[in-house]
Amino acid sequence: MTPVRIVLADDHTIMRHGLRLVLERQPDFAVVGEANNGREAVDLVILETPDVAVIDIAMPLLNGIEAAKRITEER
Repeated sequence: MTPVRIVLADDHTIMRHGLRLVLERQPDFAVVGEANNGREAVDLVILETPDVAVIDIAMPLLNGIEAAKRITEER
């Protein structure tokens, strides 16, 4: 089975890394990228085309809600 491809977006490095460690222990999940702000999240999702994007709501440069809206518009 092909693993679920995931992008993580959170401005807290410890949170991103911790979540990545938890997710990568699951054989059906693959974290394909990390972003530390909303703009990076949008760019990364467009580049990597993951199945799932886990996005923090409160991030610098572009909040998670606006990032999700832009991702939806682009994809």
